[in-house]
Amino acid sequence: MARLTVATATSAGGIVIRFADAIPQFVVGRRRRERDGSSWTLPKGTPIAGETLEETALREVGEETGLVVRILSPLDAINYTFVQRGTRIHKTVHYFLMEPIGGRLDDHDHEFEEVRWISFEDAPAMLSFETERSLVDLAARKLPEHQA
Repeated sequence: MARLTVATATSAGGIVIRFADAIPQFVVGRRRRERDGSSWTLPKGTPIAGETLEETALREVGEETGLVVRILSPLDAINYTFVQRGTRIHKTVHYFLMEPIGGRLDDHDHEFEEVRWISFEDAPAMLSFETERSLVDLAARKLPEHQA
């Protein structure tokens, strides 16, 4: 049996929030996955050489959601492991709490098939990954300090 090689990877993304009739909402995207159909997830991506985590998060969230965003505060990081082409990858994704300052969801790129606003209340049933559900729960607890 062949042993897997091991690698690490880093990404950055965001939880983009807004208040619709005083109800907090955030952006999720639906991504097609080869092995199990599709998943609803938060926007994130890989840094380009020389980018800071903040720059990566702003760029990736903008590309994947179609929104122009600004960072309100750092949030937290999640860690997970997956296997890709014979390599076990330990990935850390750094997230930021963000708000939209322009753009439109209709302008999202090809990485998501669909992008939409959902309420924090709908997150447990909608988000595909427990690590992201926990992160959204943390973001929900931090909302009052950012409410206008």
